[in-house]
Amino acid sequence: MDSVLQILPDHISKQISVFQKKEKLDIQEIRLRVNRPVELNDGKRVFWLRERSFTEADAKMFLNKISNFSLYRLEEELRHGFITIQGGHRIGISGDVIVDNKQVKAIHHVSSFNIRIAKPHFGMVQPFLHYLKDETIHNTLIIGPPQAGKTTFLRDIANYCASSKLELKTAIVDERSEICASINGVPQHLLAPRIDVLDRCPKAEGMMMLIRSMSPDVIVVDEIGNNRDVEAIDEVIHAGVQLICTVHGRSFRDITRRPTIQQLMQKSIFQRFIILSNHEVVEILNEKGESLYHGENVRTTPVSKFEL
Repeated sequence: MDSVLQILPDHISKQISVFQKKEKLDIQEIRLRVNRPVELNDGKRVFWLRERSFTEADAKMFLNKISNFSLYRLEEELRHGFITIQGGHRIGISGDVIVDNKQVKAIHHVSSFNIRIAKPHFGMVQPFLHYLKDETIHNTLIIGPPQAGKTTFLRDIANYCASSKLELKTAIVDERSEICASINGVPQHLLAPRIDVLDRCPKAEGMMMLIRSMSPDVIVVDEIGNNRDVEAIDEVIHAGVQLICTVHGRSFRDITRRPTIQQLMQKSIFQRFIILSNHEVVEILNEKGESLYHGENVRTTPVSKFEL
């Protein structure tokens, strides 16, 4: 959090520090919009800092700071709509989009930022491990809406697979730098020893690259959904590699209505489905959609230590 406060305009960082201390707030997101008050949220509630708004001058200064005064250096990241900074914090941006040949070329005149505070929690998956493995880890699909904790849970499973408990060669395709928050290829979040990361690589190509070059036991990817992902997943399974991934959705029934996911369901790719909501495991299902765990409301509370 300190690394984020250091790059914010002084008047905003001071407001946030005072408010956080007063309310004992566990901030998940800081949203900055030109000529609007600053928005904070903790995943459940929204708070507004109305003392002073975020100005156009603030936006220019902030963008210069996060790019080290070289927007050209971050051209590729800006094209994707986010920047990852030291500490693994991710800053989403929006504004005037420049399109070339039906593809996003860049974002100019940035008018709003969404700072997602990185909090590498470990041990969240431990209460549910007996549902997810026998001799090895099951092919698992984690389902949940935005901010349900999918990526955090996914990261924790990856750590467990690569830890001294299972010692599986675990490879991560981190297309949007959300799982590992790498900077210059180096993950900012603590990871177990047997993890290899392809950062900012498209999922489908990355899965194929890892199979050819890294001989993984497990491949981990975030937010599958298009036909290329489905084709690559099919190759992963036929190569004898286990798979753990996430998908947007609010229920098992919700995702089975999506044509691309239906293809995976028909092939019985996944042995386990984990439904998350607000960082809670709501349900765990087997490959037939039968409930193995439901209604106990065990919160995925992180622990301070995790055996790697």
